[in-house]
Amino acid sequence: MACINAQGELTESAEKILAALDQPAAPDALAGRTSLPLFRVRSGLREMAEAGLVEAKEGVYALTERGRSVLPARQ
Repeated sequence: MACINAQGELTESAEKILAALDQPAAPDALAGRTSLPLFRVRSGLREMAEAGLVEAKEGVYALTERGRSVLPARQ
């Protein structure tokens, strides 16, 4: 399941992951926070990193300014 659909909108999984990034976290912690499978969290983070919504440092992900800007509109 992709995190960004063909229309460029966030999927439900992407919204859950972004909302869970209120504090930077590793993929396994995000899987626990969202109740999503780890493989889905990892693939979603990769896709959202490519879209500029999140960034990773040493395996810990955080929202970018762009990620923060789309989050309030989605909640």
